[in-house]
Amino acid sequence: MSNDLTLDQVQALITWGPYHQWLGLTVLALHDDGIEIGAKWREEWVVNPERRYTHGGILATLIDIAADWAMLRQNGRPVPTIDLRVDYHRPAMPGDLTARGRVIRGGTQFATAEAQIFDRDGKLIASGRGTYFTASPAPAKSP
Repeated sequence: MSNDLTLDQVQALITWGPYHQWLGLTVLALHDDGIEIGAKWREEWVVNPERRYTHGGILATLIDIAADWAMLRQNGRPVPTIDLRVDYHRPAMPGDLTARGRVIRGGTQFATAEAQIFDRDGKLIASGRGTYFTASPAPAKSP
């Protein structure tokens, strides 16, 4: 089922929530082991008005989203984050960003995925790796 998802279907899934809509996410590519997502830059991302760089929390969010959604074809859904590590390599100045996520190790209970964020010039801004809980959700209880 999840292998048959089109870019339009994944776009609808990933932007279902208001926060992802606010981030301005666009699914650019979907691979068997990963995803590429564009993020439309917003003035609200600026943490320091004098220097104009993007808040690290936005970058961490994009790392988490790209790593999590990289597992879509394997899991059929996004999954909860257990642990996330982010490394910041240079300031993200105003401009759209691209996040690329890739599955490192899939699993029925836990999985590991990584992501990288690039600026509009293709420079690496941040990278990270997450551990995700991939076990099937518990069945709904009858009332």
